Amino acid sequence: MAAENPVDRLQDEASCPICGKYFKDPVVIDCGHSFCRACISQCWEGLDTSFSCPQCRETIQQRNLRPNRPLANVLELAKRLSLQAMKVAGGERACGEHREPLKLFCEEDQTPICVVCDRSRAHRVHTVVPIEEAAQEYKLQTQTERQKIVAEFQQLRKFLEEQERRLLAQLENLEKEIGKIQNENITKLSEGISCLSDLIIEMEGKCQKPASEFLQDVRRTLSRCEIGKFQKPVELSAELEKRFSDFSQKNVALPETMKKFKDMLRSELEVKRGKPLGSDRPANVTLDPDTAHPELVLSEDRKSVRWGDTWQDLPDNPERFDTDPCVLGYEGFTSGIHSWEVEVGDGLFWAVGVARESVKRKEGISYNPEGGIWAVEQCWWGQYQALTSPVTPLPLSWVPRRIRVSLDYERGQVTFFDADNETPIFTFPPASFNGERIRPWLSVGLETQFRLCP
Repeated sequence: MAAENPVDRLQDEASCPICGKYFKDPVVIDCGHSFCRACISQCWEGLDTSFSCPQCRETIQQRNLRPNRPLANVLELAKRLSLQAMKVAGGERACGEHREPLKLFCEEDQTPICVVCDRSRAHRVHTVVPIEEAAQEYKLQTQTERQKIVAEFQQLRKFLEEQERRLLAQLENLEKEIGKIQNENITKLSEGISCLSDLIIEMEGKCQKPASEFLQDVRRTLSRCEIGKFQKPVELSAELEKRFSDFSQKNVALPETMKKFKDMLRSELEVKRGKPLGSDRPANVTLDPDTAHPELVLSEDRKSVRWGDTWQDLPDNPERFDTDPCVLGYEGFTSGIHSWEVEVGDGLFWAVGVARESVKRKEGISYNPEGGIWAVEQCWWGQYQALTSPVTPLPLSWVPRRIRVSLDYERGQVTFFDADNETPIFTFPPASFNGERIRPWLSVGLETQFRLCP
């Protein structure tokens, strides 16, 4: 007869005689046997005297349940040894609570479970599928993401090759122009040297003649000397220097761009195509009057908002901004890529962007991603900034009239464009939205009127 496995014996000793599972809150009764506190309490429910042990049937006079702490320690050891033994044997992973193989996958909790867990209250209403089926589904998703990454790399490689050809062509043209100017200067210098040499020989000959003959026609000779003076070679043209300077300024950031290739790829292709990558969905955004600050006035079609002159008598509902002049879009997004455009006008101290559904409405609003807001702001005449933490100044040359906001939910990315010329303005670092609804957000400043474009 085969020897008994010590691990199996230890598992048996760590199991409750009533439920057959690992002890939960083990207690010992007067006869010395141990049970789960809930199991023995249920077994003795309704009894006032003469309690009997479910294992040895000995009558217990008092309902005395004492915690069995040593057994609780043995229980933890048994669980660890059981799992370790299964790993050594190459078997399936087992549930730490029920010692059953993990053959199911809970999609709500995103975790493998056993058949006993599936019947428990914790997972009873959850969507549960066989673990192999879940693994196959996630393998497909992984393959899809891999194909996307490969496609982006291919686009990046093509873009970089085009940039290489363009930059090398520009350098070749610059070298040709510099060489042409150098050759022209050499020719002019050679001609000037030859002319001066002839004049020197002529002047030396005249100096050897008598004074009367030397002074004859002296004015014409001096005039020729004046004409033959050395002419300074032509320098590199200002236009050429400007072109070289422009070339350097345009391409000095190329290594940094390559370092952040993904952002660069998306920005460049967005400019070329005039829209974000992927399944971009132009959003028909309207404004939510229930969130509007009482001093903001919305149009009837809820497409425009401006700063009013008086505080309106509006319900003080929880979702309404009442300390800062803000309003949210009625629409919200929990997936996909969406974009919309906002006419910003000529006002002061405005901001345009997106906000989490949970953004503060009453007080203590933080205008940055930590506070649930991703936006660009007009902070003073001709001065703009991205509301990062700390803020990021935007180019002084940028004077927006129409801003396109692009939200890529899965990437956690918010990008702003000048909608008039399709130029990227700023892209926030990727964030984690964690399934929370993201809504358009406007902060209306002095003499500001926003309009959501079709």
